[in-house]
Amino acid sequence: MATHQRLSRADFHRSDNVSEQVQVCVRLRPAVGTGQDQEASCVRRVDSHSLEILNWKNEMESVKYKFDAFYGETATQWDVYTGSVKPVLHHLLKGQNASILAYGPTGAGKTHTMLGNPDQPGVIPRAVRDVLQMTREASEDKCRYSVSMSYLEIYQEKVLDLLTPSLRDLPIREDRNHNILVPDLTQKEITSVADFESHFLPASRKRTVASTQLNQRSSRSHSVLLVLVNRIRDLPTYSHQTAKLCLIDLAGSEDNRRTGNQGLRLKESGAINSSLFVLSKVVDALNQGLPRVPYRDSKLTRLLQDSLGGSAHSLIIANIAPEKKYYFDTLTSLNFAAKSKQIVNKPFTQKVLPQTGSWKPAKPEETESPHNHSEAEKSLSDGKRPCPDFSDGSPEAKRPCLQEGNSQDHPKRSRSGESSSICCLLPLENLNPILAERMLRLEALEKEKALSCTIPLLDTPRKERLNILKLLYETRCELKSVQEKQLKIEAQTLENKGTPFPQASKPRKQATVLPLQQVHIPVNNQQEEENVIKKQKNKGRKKKILDLDSENKAPSKCEEEINQDLAKTKLLSLLNSGSMKDLMGLHYIGKKKAELIVNWRENYGSFQKVQDLGKIYGISAKQVDAFIMANVCKFQKPL
Repeated sequence: MATHQRLSRADFHRSDNVSEQVQVCVRLRPAVGTGQDQEASCVRRVDSHSLEILNWKNEMESVKYKFDAFYGETATQWDVYTGSVKPVLHHLLKGQNASILAYGPTGAGKTHTMLGNPDQPGVIPRAVRDVLQMTREASEDKCRYSVSMSYLEIYQEKVLDLLTPSLRDLPIREDRNHNILVPDLTQKEITSVADFESHFLPASRKRTVASTQLNQRSSRSHSVLLVLVNRIRDLPTYSHQTAKLCLIDLAGSEDNRRTGNQGLRLKESGAINSSLFVLSKVVDALNQGLPRVPYRDSKLTRLLQDSLGGSAHSLIIANIAPEKKYYFDTLTSLNFAAKSKQIVNKPFTQKVLPQTGSWKPAKPEETESPHNHSEAEKSLSDGKRPCPDFSDGSPEAKRPCLQEGNSQDHPKRSRSGESSSICCLLPLENLNPILAERMLRLEALEKEKALSCTIPLLDTPRKERLNILKLLYETRCELKSVQEKQLKIEAQTLENKGTPFPQASKPRKQATVLPLQQVHIPVNNQQEEENVIKKQKNKGRKKKILDLDSENKAPSKCEEEINQDLAKTKLLSLLNSGSMKDLMGLHYIGKKKAELIVNWRENYGSFQKVQDLGKIYGISAKQVDAFIMANVCKFQKPL
């Protein structure tokens, strides 16, 4: 029988676990001016991969740089896109992340490269159009794609949502799979280029820009467009795969002596230069292999953690200006591009297989046989659906099976509704035929195993069974202590007399010791009678002390475990059936986590155990442990 494996959100599929370097291309914008003195060109093209720049120490010499691609002054938007950007996009269909980053000084043409104009569209509109086209062509009957977008800017170290403008500084988080995300960022689903433009164009107008002495529309913030490509596969097993495309337009570094920045413009340029300095530190740390990479020193580098040294296919487009007055800015940009080319990323495919039912891995002995197959087909043709046993106290165990006559078919199962069938909860008419056939085979094996079991199931609810086990444990402990006391008294009697007990003419009947009863031992000699009298005199004095000791007596280990199990059962029932208000009444559960729990119940059904909260996207394992410890104490009854 085919194995149904239960996987959580932490399961990865690394199909292309190959390291690759960050790709870097350089684009030289056309020169502006007369071409004399400060406006003369200091950069010259060598070939399609190389360029050279004058040596500032000796103008008779030049410094040569080699990159993955070099686009000169005559290169068009189409050349840059088809030569460097488009080859990166096909990784999105494999579930791998991609990142396109425009870097350079102010006035070098970064925004033109990324956005362009209606006559010459830039990287962003062309990439979104091709991503939508690829997902339409790749969609099949068994596999479907969806594309969504988010747009933000980093202005003065604040992450601001451009699709839903507000002054709120959004947090940047890292989930347990080391993916960088912005939890409260607005997400819009797009199905066509018109949908994209209806969201992107109004949002791009809200980006912070200002006029300086070097640029009429200088970007005062770093903008990041996130395009999420989701792939959902129905057969043979349900799987969800997400890939992220980051399109980043960085603000340019500025020399305030040339830009003439004052007041607010000066504060903005300080924040821009500071974040770009941290970006340079991150690149140096990655190249040197330092144990600590300062991603958290800036919001920009924290957001680019996937792109630099992470799991994305990254491309950096370094924009430079040819004029001599921008010489040091150009030299700095080329040095940054050369260092970035040495960074190594490790892209991989991440597949998420959420748990949609209570499937269990098949055991080695549970193999497919003609008998099992015929039994499953017979049950399907008769319209009877066998009900598997849920004896672990799960919420499904409390649902009555909707099938008539199942108590007759399974005489050893409970008649109180503790056993319920997955087929009863999930109608076979709504499932795929292959999945339905596998379900019937699994239930046929469970039915055969239950019929062969010689120990009947208790026909009592879980709470009553726990009470019975508790009482049984206490009775055995009391009986053992009474027997030990009796043995001590007999040994003491033998010591005092020095002779064994006299043999009675008639066989002595052995007294039956019942639990929770006082055991009366006959007193045969005078010394023992005096001891009993003394004990009775001290009994009144010690009564209060004994009562206090019994009240303060710590509960036994079994009592604590049973009490914790009862508390977890109540907590699990509240998680599966509680309203938003009830969930928010628990410790460590706010409005956001309550909504996540309700959405999970609607999509995947009830929780099997409290630890299943860790499968919800956004709730870590440490948070689940803290939640259980706090709320179990809340639901525990004092023993």
